[in-house]
Amino acid sequence: MHTVISREPSGTGLRPVSDSGVPAGEPRIIDTAGLAGEVATEESSQVRWTWDDTNNWYPALLAEGVRVDRAHDLRLAHAVLRTSVLSARTALAEAGPGAWDRLAPVPPPGGPTAAALLRPDRHPGAEPLFDLGEIAAPPTRSGTDQNSRREGDERPSGPEAPSAGQGNGETLDPAAELAAQLAALKDSTEPGRLRLLLAAESAGALAAAEMHHAGLPWRGDIHDEILTEALGPRPRPGARPAKLEALAHRIREAIDAPPTLNPDSHPDLLRAMEYAGVGARSLRKWELEKLDHPVIAPLLEYKGLYRLYTANGWNWLDTWAPDGRFRMEYVVGGVVTGRWASTGGGALSLPHNVRRAVTADPGWTFVVADAAQLEPRVLAALARDERMAAAGRSKDGANTDMYAGIVATGAVDSREHAKVGMLGAMYGGTTGVSAQVLPRLARAFPQAIDLVERAARAGERGERVTTRLGRSSPLPGDSWAAVQGSAFDEDAGADAQSRARSQTRSWGRFTRNFVVQGTAAEWALCWIASIRRRLWAMGEASAEVAPGLAPAPFDRRPHLVFFLHDEVVVHAPAALAEQVALEVRAAADEAGRLLFGDFPVDFPLSVAVTESYADGKG
Repeated sequence: MHTVISREPSGTGLRPVSDSGVPAGEPRIIDTAGLAGEVATEESSQVRWTWDDTNNWYPALLAEGVRVDRAHDLRLAHAVLRTSVLSARTALAEAGPGAWDRLAPVPPPGGPTAAALLRPDRHPGAEPLFDLGEIAAPPTRSGTDQNSRREGDERPSGPEAPSAGQGNGETLDPAAELAAQLAALKDSTEPGRLRLLLAAESAGALAAAEMHHAGLPWRGDIHDEILTEALGPRPRPGARPAKLEALAHRIREAIDAPPTLNPDSHPDLLRAMEYAGVGARSLRKWELEKLDHPVIAPLLEYKGLYRLYTANGWNWLDTWAPDGRFRMEYVVGGVVTGRWASTGGGALSLPHNVRRAVTADPGWTFVVADAAQLEPRVLAALARDERMAAAGRSKDGANTDMYAGIVATGAVDSREHAKVGMLGAMYGGTTGVSAQVLPRLARAFPQAIDLVERAARAGERGERVTTRLGRSSPLPGDSWAAVQGSAFDEDAGADAQSRARSQTRSWGRFTRNFVVQGTAAEWALCWIASIRRRLWAMGEASAEVAPGLAPAPFDRRPHLVFFLHDEVVVHAPAALAEQVALEVRAAADEAGRLLFGDFPVDFPLSVAVTESYADGKG
């Protein structure tokens, strides 16, 4: 049973809708201020709260201490059903573009991104702070989509999209959209797979909102100590920290540059280095390390400290963790493969040198868990390659390193070769060691290697590929088709044909990885959903346990506080840590069964119980 929540002129609408999309009772309009109480009264495992965008509604409920068990995020579900091959012949997928297609994700209210959107100097036509309208972009040279960088903070440019619930002045009818989505599920070729994907995606949206609400514990005093030790005392506005200023002076001296040279200006610095005969073509670390010149050492040190200062310096601390909590702004499904993105703050890339500031509340601890070699295990299960799955299977209760297991099969002679070869298979490595060992892996694990090869060939033909649960890759686009078409012109030269071949190989690398990375993202969503449910079922800690500093309803309960692709962090009362660890492991097993049934593949975890996040990571 769904309860559809919508904004109405006189308040908030609540409409009961059956699982077949049929109204199941009279709609009601209540005072918006009373929504949290209404939801708390009606909340049960039988209700699925349905809304346009989770961040439009759930943060306000959490602020009132109200948690919901299940939801259906119409914006997220719409995006999947519009593009999935499994629902391609449904009325929803075949309809022309509409208001639901133009919705942009809503940032969490009260956070830095939402505050920036409300700045008085931000005019209506300004570039959006984040817009996923351009997310289906061509792959980069690495073969992954350009929005899958670990930071996840890129904000692709494009026309400003409305937030959920707006639709450029068009009226959005959540109940009608729900009916259309339920019909699309029914008429799809694989309703079970898609239904699980939509449930997991919406559960991920709930978890993301809860992690923002609870926040990752962050000791501002420790962060300040880290910065002061590395950079010197906090500088006055507009000035560099003392250690950066000293390094800037050494850089100028080493290349005999004037005092006005700003090392933060890459063009000016490169020109000065060229004049001094350094021989650097860029400021990339790997290129600088090859050069022998007195400027290299201070420049590399400057680059490292400058990164800390700009990415996680005092301004970051003031903006993102002012109250002792880092509140991540995740964008669920923000990457074309289904991985999460973020709108700022570096939520998907916490550098090692600041993790010491992530410290559990008194009497509480962290349970840090990450999945070992997730993508190769997903590939084995996707391809139903039993020999490859067996290489990573736990033996005698001990987790097995999958790469070491591949060596044990005789496929390759070293763990390094197993890792490089398998990454090459999934990401399209065609040179060096990867190219040398791929034929051996193909003989040892023919089903797994054939799956990614077929995905690559499909991409090269401009076709879609699809993940285990039904997320499909985008089509290449008009520019791709134009380049391919130009290669067949009568007067096409060698350059045009070379560009076309390069482009097809690049898109093939993208689709090769899409099926694996996208399915791994689905496994992670199911893992999060199971962890979230299991933690809540544990109940509150006993009365003698000191409450944590997280707001209700998580002040006395273990709860998720951080997620990164294949890693989670749970903040828990120390007395419950071992039970939490068991539940996190059980959730990984459950996620594997949900996606792959009884196929014998293991998803082992590395789990650490620690009061400091810095000690929970290798």
